[in-house]
Amino acid sequence: MSTMVGKYLAAATAAIVLLSASSPALAAAHRPDVQQRLDRLTTQDGMTGAVLSVRDRNGRTTTWTSGTARRGTGAPMVGGDGRFRAASVTKPVIAAALMRLAEAGEVDLDAEVERYLPGSLRGAPITVRQLLQHTSGLPEYFDLVDWTKPAVPAEHLRLALTREPVAKPGERWSYSNTNYLVAGMIIEKVTGQDFRRVTEEGVLKGLPGTYWPRSGELGIRGRHAHTYGVNPAAPDAGEADQTRLPGHAFGAGGGLVSTPEDLNRFWQSVPEATLRTMTAHAVPGDDPAGSRYGLGVYTYPLSCGPVWMHDGGLPGVRVLSGRDRAGRAATVYVTGTPKDDGHLFAAFDAALCAPAR
Repeated sequence: MSTMVGKYLAAATAAIVLLSASSPALAAAHRPDVQQRLDRLTTQDGMTGAVLSVRDRNGRTTTWTSGTARRGTGAPMVGGDGRFRAASVTKPVIAAALMRLAEAGEVDLDAEVERYLPGSLRGAPITVRQLLQHTSGLPEYFDLVDWTKPAVPAEHLRLALTREPVAKPGERWSYSNTNYLVAGMIIEKVTGQDFRRVTEEGVLKGLPGTYWPRSGELGIRGRHAHTYGVNPAAPDAGEADQTRLPGHAFGAGGGLVSTPEDLNRFWQSVPEATLRTMTAHAVPGDDPAGSRYGLGVYTYPLSCGPVWMHDGGLPGVRVLSGRDRAGRAATVYVTGTPKDDGHLFAAFDAALCAPAR
């Protein structure tokens, strides 16, 4: 991992939290054309590229693109099979893997983490369920890490625990990547394998464009668009190409590289009964009004009703991905960082809520 990337990440923590949905509630009535919504992102909002892919429950896929894959080239934006950094859309993958272990009787969601990782949380009575739901009270670790060094999850957790808890276990929702750092550690302890391999052989099996970056790998393999954002270490320099990042270091909280088409297949591959369990007893999120967070999945109110989804963000990319109750899945991302998410959610809403043609 280069020193430049390390310094960048140390300064970029606020932007790299890979995180949470934060958009205004959507107007319910009119659903404009999807292409129009996507074009607004690359014109009015100034995003370099945008792609939105929808997969119906019968496997038919429709993809819209807008903008360019790389500034100054005029290259068309990549389609639904183009790879990008999924950021926090990684979290539903980790949650689904843990749900499989729970359904197999290998993990008890209501057991304390202490059962699986003795001493790791210094006796805090935090359950596996609280990790997945962000109700553990664990503080964020991202801004404490020296990103010039190899990623060591146990060391990253130790750094997080130098801070005071943000709440008592189970007291309230507070988004923290530390929760999924620990969730990945539990998967490894229970299975005896790296969480990456467990997911590749499990919930990610059959998704050809999806992979976990290797240690030290900065680029994105295969066909992909370039991503553009502001380097927090040099904000006065303006936007620059942020495509090369140490994805392996983002780990179980946000390290996955995927494609819109693969993410849509992922959502449809999770059994509906499992998704219902993941969204049962969900708690209110901070924003927007009406959103609730279950076990690695938001329930978010669109104009046509609630959807199961997650969002994610890194400097230079913002993504929304999920499915509705009928099984229709959609993923949209932009190769930039919107000032707000209103237009991104509007495109997502138009894709999932427009009548099928």
